Amino acid sequence: MNVELPPFVRDTAARFGAGVPYALKVLAGRLADDPDMGRPSRLPGILTVMVEGDLYEDCPDLAVGYIREPDRIEIRYVNLAPSAEPVAPAQDEDPGQEQVQPVDPMTEAVTVRQVADAWLRIIRRLQRSAPDSYAALRTGADLTAIAALENDLGVRIPTELRTLWLLSGGDDGADGWGSGCLPGNEALMALDAVPDVYRRKWDAQADLDTDNAGRPEEERIIVWKATWIPVVSHGPSDTTSGLYLDAATGYLGRWSLYNDAWGEELDTLVTYLEETADMLEAPALATRDTPGLIGGALVWRRGFGDALEDRWRPLIG
Repeated sequence: MNVELPPFVRDTAARFGAGVPYALKVLAGRLADDPDMGRPSRLPGILTVMVEGDLYEDCPDLAVGYIREPDRIEIRYVNLAPSAEPVAPAQDEDPGQEQVQPVDPMTEAVTVRQVADAWLRIIRRLQRSAPDSYAALRTGADLTAIAALENDLGVRIPTELRTLWLLSGGDDGADGWGSGCLPGNEALMALDAVPDVYRRKWDAQADLDTDNAGRPEEERIIVWKATWIPVVSHGPSDTTSGLYLDAATGYLGRWSLYNDAWGEELDTLVTYLEETADMLEAPALATRDTPGLIGGALVWRRGFGDALEDRWRPLIG
């Protein structure tokens, strides 16, 4: 029985730990001998098998989904096995506030695949057309750094954001331009910048809560919630505004340190990344922004001044 591991699954899995590729190699051998060892999942036609990380060095517990055909097996996703350990509330957080709800493992598996697919579509386009922007992307963060951030914020990081950070730990901006690779020339926020923005916004809300105490609930001013995680910044070195991911609802919202631009975007992180990939692959059909190039850097039309007009050229699909 031939066992196949698609490149995007292999690339995603390698971010989980140095021992994961070896664990998958062992699992592939077991599946070749016993194709039906997995249990039916909620995804049609997909079986799931668990991998005990303790059996391998630098490998967490994994949930692996695969399809079985008469002459082949294809591994469709590799995801971290669900953890039963809760994340402690952040300091000064109200335990009664809305928190992240447990996610079904099969739903997680689909989310991992969607984020990985969309992000790989984005970076392949950058590799081909905007090498300076591709070079500015940081390598994926490791699980230890993400776990430390999760404990620092006191809120469980959603699967989609965890997967994205495992693929890239931020965007440093293209040399000579400094723009991010996301629409509006915004940037995937560097992991080490997230806690500072989170604390500044949390402190701003704490100050407002003093005034809110005497107001009716419908008149209270809310500029930050405990479950909002900064994800995108105005630029690689500009963290005055950007997008957050609400870990409780799964939707993105816009924030500003000056509290002048915030609110729900009605996009999930998955749909945001998928639309970005769509615009890069088919620029003529782009709606929110127009991708282009200045030298080897991706530069979106919205967000730069007329002084750069002569140097900018639209991206050709």
